[in-house]
Amino acid sequence: MDNPVNNSHHTKLNAVWLAEGQSSQRDMLASLQALKSQSNTPFTIIASHRHNRPEIFEFADIVYREPSVTATDSDEQAIIESVETLIPRWEFVLEQAKNNNVKVLLTGRNGIDYEAQREKFTAAGIRLLTGATSVAALESIDDKFAFMQQCHEHDIPVADAWRFDSVAELEALLAKHGHQPLCVKPVTGIFAQGFWRLGKVKETGKEEGEQYDSFEHLYFTEEKKINTAQFINAYANSLMVHEHPIPMLLMPFLSGQEYSIDVVCEYGEVLAAVTRYKTGKIQHIGYEQSVMDVVIPLIKAFGCDGIVSVQTKADDDGQHRVLEINSRPSGGIDYTTHSGVDLTQVGFAYWLGLSEKPKLADIAQQITPCQVRSIMMSVKIEADIEEEILE
Repeated sequence: MDNPVNNSHHTKLNAVWLAEGQSSQRDMLASLQALKSQSNTPFTIIASHRHNRPEIFEFADIVYREPSVTATDSDEQAIIESVETLIPRWEFVLEQAKNNNVKVLLTGRNGIDYEAQREKFTAAGIRLLTGATSVAALESIDDKFAFMQQCHEHDIPVADAWRFDSVAELEALLAKHGHQPLCVKPVTGIFAQGFWRLGKVKETGKEEGEQYDSFEHLYFTEEKKINTAQFINAYANSLMVHEHPIPMLLMPFLSGQEYSIDVVCEYGEVLAAVTRYKTGKIQHIGYEQSVMDVVIPLIKAFGCDGIVSVQTKADDDGQHRVLEINSRPSGGIDYTTHSGVDLTQVGFAYWLGLSEKPKLADIAQQITPCQVRSIMMSVKIEADIEEEILE
């Protein structure tokens, strides 16, 4: 399960642990290695994942394979590990964190599981970073409908949304709101899974305005456009939805610029942030004050804590509206390094006691706007012995 490389050598040093994330774990570990090389105070970098991920582990000093106690993972290996270990992930991580003198733990994709045990991590002297400081806050962030309602309660500009759990509810909402461009997405989810733009609907129930071709949405899936009648038919006749109901949201489609904002925060206070927007394949990195005017009260309202990402989009009048908070670092957090401000280093240098508390105004002044293009890369990996045995 674990591979504590030169473990005895590192136990006296303070350590930082990045648990399994969504898509930025490797980049963040590389930033931490750079921070360590620049620092006069050495520290240990630990990484863990439920899969064998050598391309991630190569940037860690100590690596662990996380256990899984449910059979919800899609791979056979994870299920076998759950039977063999019979130990919750958080408990395994906590025990190893104590052994390795971990001072800061970023939980990644399983934040709620760790958050429920915050007192145990705090008692062990571990600064736990889950994206918020309560299970309730993380649950309201994950539930996009509850999230939007809470934004309204705090007078935070947010996209409107109407929940539906059946075809009848969807059709009733379309009859009321179908005069405008609309879109749909699941109440919970990431990576734009389940998001579709719908065609306009007249009061008669017929589509008007931009017509989405019947075949085009199957051919150009990245455009995320679908004929409204086809969506209703697919939703109504879905075996997947019938067996496992999926709460959905109907929303106005906002026409303005969409922003992604990477945020280092502590107990609801924004310590550092970088804004970015995309045109084609190009990411534009900088610091937009008009966007941050929405983000700062949002982070405070939800008590965000750690490194999180926020999505906003402007409406027809140019008003930036919140779409969602992701309670973990974004897949594009490494883009911030090109601006002169590496948010991974800014956050962890502070939490490890290597620097003073960051001030947002100072960080904003250090950002140099730039443009970034992501590229494909590859790494060679060796076969996993455990996976060879399974075959």
